[in-house]
Amino acid sequence: MNGGSRVTVVGESLVDLIWRRGAGHVVPVPGGSPANVAVGLHRLGRPATLVTVWGDDPPGELVRAHLEGSGVDVCRAPSEAGRTTLALAYLDDAGAATYDFLTAWDPRELPVPADTAVLHTGSLAAVVEPGASRVLELCREFRSTPGRTVVTDLNVRPAVQPDRAAYRQACLRLAGVSDVVKASDEDLSLLFAGLAPADAGRLLLAEGPRLVVVTLGADGALAVTAGAQVRVPAPRTTVVDTIGAGDTFQASLLDAVAARGVPSSPEGLREVLTRCTVAAAVNCSRTGANPPTLAELEQAVADRAG
Repeated sequence: MNGGSRVTVVGESLVDLIWRRGAGHVVPVPGGSPANVAVGLHRLGRPATLVTVWGDDPPGELVRAHLEGSGVDVCRAPSEAGRTTLALAYLDDAGAATYDFLTAWDPRELPVPADTAVLHTGSLAAVVEPGASRVLELCREFRSTPGRTVVTDLNVRPAVQPDRAAYRQACLRLAGVSDVVKASDEDLSLLFAGLAPADAGRLLLAEGPRLVVVTLGADGALAVTAGAQVRVPAPRTTVVDTIGAGDTFQASLLDAVAARGVPSSPEGLREVLTRCTVAAAVNCSRTGANPPTLAELEQAVADRAG
């Protein structure tokens, strides 16, 4: 699904300090949801730019080297924090991660390349101030130009905003300036306790986006539009860990939107969701955030279909 339309990703780069149950040490790994998404897009052959910040500190040097090695086009926005965001990722026996954060997200400006067709943001960048307000305004302005699309990933992290009501309002505001919103079922259970994923998705849809996509972990994914609801199963895979799975899913979703626009028909939604779940499954079969290349993804999709 790759092509010429550029996707610009706005958000944090950070260092995950990975603590696996039973291990006697912590492993520093550069990442961050937006950075992972940008790497995933690059591997799919999609022109992509990452607008991000990091500090002039040892974690920042790790981020810089990682991004330079990834081949992603990076715009380092001016920032006054002087330090890099750190995330402590605890891995359980099944490889699932929970997080705590030491954040720094204060870009003074957010330069976006003029040829950007799709703008993506979310995660910490949409919640941590003062950057979150600037991100919201950027999305609003970008979306006001015909032919441009805003795609967001809620990627809820309660550790950075323990007030659930405040977090919910921040996510609703973000949905209101988005064309496509993606969230996990865990995200939605935190924001809208007691609601089924499809019902919570429709609450987000009421804020203005054309499409809400919900990932369901091992149960696949669903898509909700004004006229359709589609669900696909997840492919079987041997899970090494789940780090970066949602970001890999998002990169595939963004690639599809950049190539063909926002899907709306049941057939189009099913095709896109299937491709995204396969991409996430490939990532889960490997250690850390390690999205597939375009060739790997096309082979995995073909294997599943065969």
